[in-house]
Amino acid sequence: MKFIIFFFLLVNLNASIKQKMFQLYQNEQYSKACIMGSKYFKKYKKDENYVSLYAFSCVKSDYIDRLALPITTLRFSKETRKNSIYFATILMQKKLLYYSLVDGYNLSKYRFPSTDYVLSKVFDLYSKLGTHKKRDFYILKDPNDEKLIYKLFLIKKRNVKKMVIEEYYDTIKIKRHIYW
Repeated sequence: MKFIIFFFLLVNLNASIKQKMFQLYQNEQYSKACIMGSKYFKKYKKDENYVSLYAFSCVKSDYIDRLALPITTLRFSKETRKNSIYFATILMQKKLLYYSLVDGYNLSKYRFPSTDYVLSKVFDLYSKLGTHKKRDFYILKDPNDEKLIYKLFLIKKRNVKKMVIEEYYDTIKIKRHIYW
């Protein structure tokens, strides 16, 4: 009898972890959902719904480097393989954009699928600059909305360069994304 009660509690605990993470996501607490997803990743790595929710939470909270594990585990259904490609695209674009800003690497020869994620949009706009003289910052205009502008630049914190994308709508800053 004790085993049955323990098993029931364990099943409920597991369900509540996934449910709590989903609630955090629904309440736009993406950072908390990403951190929670990371904490329990080993336990649920075969649950592709959990892994997808974890990865989307990380994207929404700009924790792009946490996508590596979900990319490698999402492979058993058509939808999750598609999610994996989405995450891999964003991660690769982040790495290449950082490499270009820090080391002057020319990105004009790269073509990736486009995504709706801000880093992906900025990557596309920046790569269209082609060979250019290095600048302190880049102002990139969204081709679909003339009032939406992205400012791309590097900052240095604790001897590490970080890439910053600021989104402006009609000269008002609406969001700041920081990546390393």
